[in-house]
Amino acid sequence: MTTTKTRITDLLGIKYPIIQGGMAWIAEHTLAAAVSNAGGLGLIAGGSAPIDYLREQIRLTKAAVGDKPFGVNIMLMSPNAEELAQLVIDEKVPVVTTGAGNPGKFMAAWKEAGIKVIPVIPSVALAKRMERAGADAVVAEGTESGGHIGENTTMCLVPQVVDALEIPVIAAGGIADGRGIAAAFMLGAEGVQLGTRFLAADECQVHQTYKDLVVGAKDTDSIVTGRYTGHPCRNVKTKFSKRLANGEKDGSLTPDEFEQITLGSLRKAVQDGNLEEGSFLCGAIAGLVKKTEPAKDMIEEMFSQAEELLNK
Repeated sequence: MTTTKTRITDLLGIKYPIIQGGMAWIAEHTLAAAVSNAGGLGLIAGGSAPIDYLREQIRLTKAAVGDKPFGVNIMLMSPNAEELAQLVIDEKVPVVTTGAGNPGKFMAAWKEAGIKVIPVIPSVALAKRMERAGADAVVAEGTESGGHIGENTTMCLVPQVVDALEIPVIAAGGIADGRGIAAAFMLGAEGVQLGTRFLAADECQVHQTYKDLVVGAKDTDSIVTGRYTGHPCRNVKTKFSKRLANGEKDGSLTPDEFEQITLGSLRKAVQDGNLEEGSFLCGAIAGLVKKTEPAKDMIEEMFSQAEELLNK
């Protein structure tokens, strides 16, 4: 069995079937270009960033990767989703991944522009809807992942999505080494998406405090906050995230107050390394990430480990 020749590598024209997660405020041109140049698919995060900034990010990535593919992640609930949807067409971006909503209304225009569309989904029902809408593949993301999460685990979600669809499935959530990749392939996935491991890439531009938290995390340092707001988020345990969790539990923070306090908290973590007011979003697998290194070294090591396991 080979992990490096799948419908995903064919679809995207990449060497390794690995996508770097489109982490808001984090996934910019330096990291995306490093992953694409290493044979994976680098992503730029759309988030709610200004269109001019994103246009510049796309062009910088293009200049750095030459003819290698890369993608943009579009959060469909962001206020400028319409503009973003048009920007990727104008800039001839080869791949779009989507989160937080249904990309149905943009699908025809994207497909007409030759863009490969890969929605991130937390359930079988949404996966089926995406396939009917014309998605090229889906990312089945389990609750182990960092940032906004669904409730189903990767182990449970991936095989059910694989059974329900004809298009290829990419597994995400809780994968940070070759063992995780091999496990995802055994569940029927044909590719993986990683976020947390890439936070420790040399090319990742987050604040050093953020990197230190990820590399220093133990298995028990993962915490989910905001379930009562309807937008649960997985973070690294810090004083701030514990305060949020306690406020949620004992009712000392109303959902509105919670939303108020967390507004802009990811930016404070990424740019300022602010431990008092920053949300350090991160997957539950951070305890496995032990050092910072170039993205290329990560990818090559993980796939050689996965190959070895699958060939046993």
